[in-house]
Amino acid sequence: MAFGVKRQELQSWKRRVQHGEIAFLTHYWIDERFPGCDTVTKVGCSDINKLIEWGKQYKLQREWIHYDLSYPHFDLFGSRQYSILESEHQWEQIKRFSLDKK
Repeated sequence: MAFGVKRQELQSWKRRVQHGEIAFLTHYWIDERFPGCDTVTKVGCSDINKLIEWGKQYKLQREWIHYDLSYPHFDLFGSRQYSILESEHQWEQIKRFSLDKK
């Protein structure tokens, strides 16, 4: 279940992904498979090769891509989520979801 994201943010992320940009979307999320993780960041791009190349700098494996037909993306959790958002200067998302305090 996802929550804490506004419709406008989601639409903007989808539009950027579809235009071949690397786009970030963080939201609250609860999934029993990932205890202790209450947020996820989706890093998407419709250009799969661009997404794969982007992920290599963070040691993200191409097998980890969620190959959604319209919005392919990596899901980032925990310390990897924070360190990548920090490296990508996604300060608003870090602050909004208090990721620097986890």
